[in-house]
Amino acid sequence: MSDIEETKSRKPRLLPFLDVDTIDIPWWALIILLFFILISYVIATKPNYTDAFNFLIEGVRLTITVTLISFVIALFLGLIAGLGRLSRNVVFRTLSTLYVEVVRGIPLLVQIIYFAFVLAPALLGLLNGLGNLILNYLAIGPLTNLGYSLANMHIQDIDMTVRASLGLAFGYGAYEAEVFRAGIESIARGQSEAARSLGMTTGQTMRYVILPQAIRRVLPPFGNDFIAMLKDSSLISVLAVRELTHLGKLNRARTFRTFETWNTVAFLYLILTVSLSLLVKLLERRMAFEE
Repeated sequence: MSDIEETKSRKPRLLPFLDVDTIDIPWWALIILLFFILISYVIATKPNYTDAFNFLIEGVRLTITVTLISFVIALFLGLIAGLGRLSRNVVFRTLSTLYVEVVRGIPLLVQIIYFAFVLAPALLGLLNGLGNLILNYLAIGPLTNLGYSLANMHIQDIDMTVRASLGLAFGYGAYEAEVFRAGIESIARGQSEAARSLGMTTGQTMRYVILPQAIRRVLPPFGNDFIAMLKDSSLISVLAVRELTHLGKLNRARTFRTFETWNTVAFLYLILTVSLSLLVKLLERRMAFEE
C-alpha cells in the first residue's frame, strides 16, 4: 500500500458503513440548512414572526425588482466605460477613466443620496429646457405634446424608487467597467490578429470575437456583483423606498418588536444571498467543466 492510500485509510469517517469521509461533508451547508428549517418553523408557528414575515414579504419583491433593474443598467454603463478604458480615443478613454476612478472613490450611500437630490433635479432642469426648446422651435404634431410634457415635469414626478435604482446602477457601473476591462484583456491577442486577418474591422472583432469570449469569462464575477448589489440595495432605505430594510424599520416602529423584526429581515436576506451564491457556484462549475 502506498503512503497516499495509507493516509486516506486513516481518515476519520462519520458514517463508516456508508464510506463517507467527514472532510467531504459540507458542514457549513448543513448548519445553514438546519438554521433555515428552524427559522421557517418559528415563522410558521409564532404569531409575532408570522406577522413580521407577512409585512416584510412585499419588501423582498421590491428589493429583487430594484436589484434587477439597477444591475442591467450597471452592466450597460460598465460595458461602455470598460470599452472606453481600452479605447485609443483619448477623450473616450479619459472620460471613462474619470468616471471609474471618481465613482469608486465615493461611498455608495453618498452616491445614492447625491443622485436622488442633486443629479435628479439637475436632469429635470435639462428636460424642462428641452421641452421649452421644442415648444418654441419644433412645435409640430406629436412633438408639441412631448414638449409640453417635458416642460411641465416636476421633481415629484420622478419616483424615489427610480432615483434610487439609477443611483445604485451609477455606482456599480464603475465596478462592472473594471470587470469588463479585465475580461477583454484576458483574451489572447492572437484572437484579434486572426479576426483582422479575415478582414474584420476593429468593431466587428470586438463584437463577434472578443466580447462573446470575455462575457463568458466574467459571468461568475457578475454573479458575485449581483449578490453584492442585492445586499447594498438596503442602502436605498435612506430614501424611504419601501424595500426590505425600510419595511423592517417600519415594522419595528409599529410593533416595537425589534428582535422578531430584524431576525426575519436577516433571514430573508440570507435566503436570497445563499440561493444566489449556490447558483453562482453551479455556474462556475459548469463553465470549468466545459473548458
